[in-house]
Amino acid sequence: MVQKYQSPVRVYKHPFELIMAAYERRFPTCPLIPMFVDSDTVSEFKSEDGAIHVIERRCKLDIDAPRLLKKIAGVDYVYFVQKNSLNYRERTLHIEAHNETFSNRVIINEHCCYTVHPENEDWTCFEQSASLDIKSFFGFESTVEKIAMKQYTSNIKKGKEIIEYYLRQLEEEGVTFVPRWTPPSIAPSSETSASCKKQAAASAVVPDAALKEGLSSEAPGHPSGVPEPAAGTPDDKLDADYIKRYLGDLTPLQESCLIRLRQWLQETHKGKIPKDEHILRFLRARDFNIDKAREVMCQSLTWRKQHQVDYILDTWNPPQVLQDYYAGGWHHHDKDGRPLYVLRLGQMDTKGLVRALGEEALLRYVLSINEEGLRRCEENTKVFGRPISSWTCLVDLEGLNMRHLWRPGVKALLRIIEVVEANYPETLGRLLILRAPRVFPVLWTLVSPFIDDNTRRKFLIYAGNDYQGPGGLLDYIDREVIPDFLGGECMCEVPEGGLVPKSLYRTAEELENEDLKLWTETIYQSASVFKGAPHEILIQIVDASSVITWDFDVCKGDIVFNIYHSKRSPQPPKKDSLGAHSITSPGGNNVQLIDRAWQLGRDYSMVESPLICKEGESVQGSHVTRWPGFYILQWKFHSMPACAATSLPRVDDVLASLQVSSHKCKVMYYTEVIGSEDFRGSMSSLESSHSGFSQLSAATTSSSQSHSSSMISRASEG
Repeated sequence: MVQKYQSPVRVYKHPFELIMAAYERRFPTCPLIPMFVDSDTVSEFKSEDGAIHVIERRCKLDIDAPRLLKKIAGVDYVYFVQKNSLNYRERTLHIEAHNETFSNRVIINEHCCYTVHPENEDWTCFEQSASLDIKSFFGFESTVEKIAMKQYTSNIKKGKEIIEYYLRQLEEEGVTFVPRWTPPSIAPSSETSASCKKQAAASAVVPDAALKEGLSSEAPGHPSGVPEPAAGTPDDKLDADYIKRYLGDLTPLQESCLIRLRQWLQETHKGKIPKDEHILRFLRARDFNIDKAREVMCQSLTWRKQHQVDYILDTWNPPQVLQDYYAGGWHHHDKDGRPLYVLRLGQMDTKGLVRALGEEALLRYVLSINEEGLRRCEENTKVFGRPISSWTCLVDLEGLNMRHLWRPGVKALLRIIEVVEANYPETLGRLLILRAPRVFPVLWTLVSPFIDDNTRRKFLIYAGNDYQGPGGLLDYIDREVIPDFLGGECMCEVPEGGLVPKSLYRTAEELENEDLKLWTETIYQSASVFKGAPHEILIQIVDASSVITWDFDVCKGDIVFNIYHSKRSPQPPKKDSLGAHSITSPGGNNVQLIDRAWQLGRDYSMVESPLICKEGESVQGSHVTRWPGFYILQWKFHSMPACAATSLPRVDDVLASLQVSSHKCKVMYYTEVIGSEDFRGSMSSLESSHSGFSQLSAATTSSSQSHSSSMISRASEG
């Protein structure tokens, strides 16, 4: 199996030409790299104008491997061939290396690239990638792989160190500026070059402190007058300084896993890509196994989309019962800067909450707590200036009794744990369980099997008043924020809970209907489509290159989906009974916007080819807008084409026409506009996915037509 590695972008706050001068000092050998014994030039080429310099070297390496392995392999040194292609005109250096020794058993390829920073031409970027394919190695394949990983890690760590070493050496020699390449015909005279060099040397010296700051620094502007780029990633690539500032200290292999999984999502996932912190959580939860992390993360992304979890904080208001009787809330932060959530579980009437609200409302509330936790982690990362990716939960069990072991309540708790474990991995930094009573072991026995081993190791359990002694709360929470009900002096605004009045209880039938409603009312809208009366929605676009996304299910009949653009807004439908829209809109949830007097090509234009969608299909797609203005999404009744005189009607066509004889179709849809800066999917082609296995389709249509998954690609016209 081929192992691949990808480094983040490393940024040097020095011009490309100066970095090249430092880089060349590594040859023919480098004392900072003990295993780099020597190198010989195999071939060399220089263009007449001096812009291109290609050199190929044969490098001799003393690999740090067990002596026994070297003896079995019959070699003391390993030879690599390195080809450097330097282009002063484009200001790029591409380095390609491969192993010459044992090339029939082990294939190692490495590619490095030095380029100019896309936002600051006086800075230089460096990237490195490698692949390892071990065919066979005398039965020591696993050992060789470990050695290769170790050498790769060492190489990554040493790279920046070596460049900085030679930059300091150049500065000590008085070289702080190297002029850019210019064509020979307009090359400046030697006197001019010398004066430029002296002038630049006086103004272009970059202090070492600034060099170490990286992209996320808040240092003053660059001497050249070019504004500092914002903390982030040049060309949407992860930067090494950004990783350290916002994600933490990762090993080179962990960085590689994050970058590769992120790239895979950018290439395959439509819509918003999870934040880097979230991707990293899934990797950590699966010990940086990319395949396992990718599988669970894709499942989670589907789940988040299906239940619109990204918008839960903005679109859902917890019922008053939860606000009054759910004894939990956010309370300052712990000593590590993690947001602190306090849950007075012993004071909470879990049975009453389940009877009054049902599982779904409780689950949704817990999801909103987790989403708020993610938001607070981001805020604390900015406040404390270091990566904070998880929160601390303090659970007070005083008052816990057998009432809390009510079976439906435990069932709801287990389901909540299951959902949170699957979709919010590595978000819990520490769980402090205080004042655990004698009944707690019973609850723990029921719950613990459903908790991941990594999560369980973060639990600290205190019985009675043990939390007040050594190793207790004071080790994790500052004295001034310990809640008053735990003997502290800080007033805690967490609700006290209490019994939920039985007058608020719901019947089983009411809860079942309410549960269904909770998951559908804010996700999709339904609309009827009639023959001669399409359903249309209006989307106003202010910024070009925004992305309109859609997700709809054809519950009944066949429809044609269209997207139109107009520079002016359609008039809203008339409400009077004699209005034209009322005559053609027999359904209460049917809206038409395109005026009958409008002409296609004059008043509005088609920006996507029509898409025919069959009953039972689920369709997802996106459109990158080219112009501001008004976009109209239209679902139109699909009429069966008249049969040609030379052919007999097909049985399928006849049956289909009978099924839609009512001339009524039904769709359930959801649309969203994503800003271009947030959309990292495929921008080059517009695709709609059809799937008959959509969960929503299964829940909303009894159609027996099962369509296999297919992909329809359409060229962008707009």
